[in-house]
Amino acid sequence: MSNPGHSSSLARQHTHDIEIGISDALQRHVTRHVVQPKPVSQRKLNFEHKRPRILREMMAEATGVFFYVFAGIGSVASFTLATTSDAGRALGVPVFGSLFQIGWAFAMGIAFAIITCGPTSGGHFNPAITICLWLWQGFPLRKVPHYIFSQIFGAFMAGLMLMGCYWPQIQAAKAIDLEMHGTAVYNGGVASILCPFPNPDQTNQGFLFFQEFFVDSYIGIVIWACLDPANPFVSPQSVPLVIGIAYATMVWGFAGNTISTNLARDLGTRIVAAIFFGREAFTFSNSYSWISILVNVPATIFATGYYEFLMRDSLQKIHAGHAEHAQGEEGLQKHLSRVTGDDITQNGVENGLANQGYMNAADGVTKKQF
Repeated sequence: MSNPGHSSSLARQHTHDIEIGISDALQRHVTRHVVQPKPVSQRKLNFEHKRPRILREMMAEATGVFFYVFAGIGSVASFTLATTSDAGRALGVPVFGSLFQIGWAFAMGIAFAIITCGPTSGGHFNPAITICLWLWQGFPLRKVPHYIFSQIFGAFMAGLMLMGCYWPQIQAAKAIDLEMHGTAVYNGGVASILCPFPNPDQTNQGFLFFQEFFVDSYIGIVIWACLDPANPFVSPQSVPLVIGIAYATMVWGFAGNTISTNLARDLGTRIVAAIFFGREAFTFSNSYSWISILVNVPATIFATGYYEFLMRDSLQKIHAGHAEHAQGEEGLQKHLSRVTGDDITQNGVENGLANQGYMNAADGVTKKQF
């Protein structure tokens, strides 16, 4: 008598069925059929419906920040513990690293954070981005404090987890730092694994402010361009990696000269540094921490304002179907009549948009200036 299960397995091989899993993401690219998952139960739907929305968003923001900070400072830890002059040799840490590696760690961490948590919360992962989305894009003000708290909490948990993972090595490196320098809080010291500190020759905070401001502005403009639905050069699928690489580019160029780039990433891990290495984590180098923590916010407001006032094309956004005129079709007709000098009817809105040079690039029409 044949084994029914065995026959079923053989039949599946012949019909090219594959079980659910990673194959779901590939089913558009293969000819085999993915076995359907079990139906969604009413109990599961009820549970998901009862979950507080703000709690889901807060946990997604905290998880996303954790994802990118944990990956980044883990790479910093492997680099610092291996290459700090005497500490690395004394500890014999069998790892190596570089600024190039650190940049990619943060970049991929950001990409993974957006991919995993962005669909739930919108993927802010930075208090400055949350504030700018409220300022320019109508994000609810009542949610801003919740998001910022969650972002800082995510970075804090990443710092604690890092300390747990590297505890023996960090303690040994701390002892060496104290013996050689009298403190572990300096650039290259074990505390700098968690948060940045200026180099010994960086005593002018004006230069530090200038650098932090424009590094953060650079990243902010790239983020805002990626979030512009009328931008034909960025697809939704490419946004996570593009934003991550923008961050990595600034790490490669300026991390050796001290940058932070994110209030939550800095404050959350700096609190952990203060717990384990003392209040000097906040007071080092004439309280440099205020630059590291706060400058990101005005810099990102400047960057997004620059994009909104000088680069945003709202008419193209309307034409792409991602926005509407505040006064509806009538308001759009009036605007097009003014800028073209034509009397445009409701049926002529599309032609008016075309005359302004906003037809879809995919149709082979490029944007013209009139």
